[in-house]
Amino acid sequence: MEEERMNLKLDVDVQKLEAGKLIKGKNKAEEELDSLKTDYKKLRLSMRTTGLGKTSEQWCEEIREERNKADKWERTFQEVQARNEALEKSLSESQKENGKLKDRVVELEGSLRQYKSQNSVIELKASLSKIEKMKNRIEELETTLRNYEVQIEHLEAKEGR
Repeated sequence: MEEERMNLKLDVDVQKLEAGKLIKGKNKAEEELDSLKTDYKKLRLSMRTTGLGKTSEQWCEEIREERNKADKWERTFQEVQARNEALEKSLSESQKENGKLKDRVVELEGSLRQYKSQNSVIELKASLSKIEKMKNRIEELETTLRNYEVQIEHLEAKEGR
């Protein structure tokens, strides 16, 4: 039972670490996406103001590449977000299971105390029964002893006459 609790705790800890890594990855992806969007806006502004000697086809190709990069980062972000949600759900389920197991441990501990208590009562009753038998035997032996003492006194009295 203790080993199961430890395994559950380790599983939860591992899942927390994985969730932390995914959150860091998500944050990095968001930062990079924001950076790409900023770069994209700057590039468009620069294109409008300078022209830089590129043809519109070259500009269109560069824009397509940047959009593809942005789309790739967006997909990565969504994948990380989906994994994070799955891990959070798994963590929640693990915590619920852990709570159920703790409740079961408390229930079993109560049953164990009750069982021990019942065993103590049974043992006490058996001991009381033995004590009663011993008392009866002692009374029988005392009666027998008194009878012998009376007989001895009677014999001594006869001898004395």
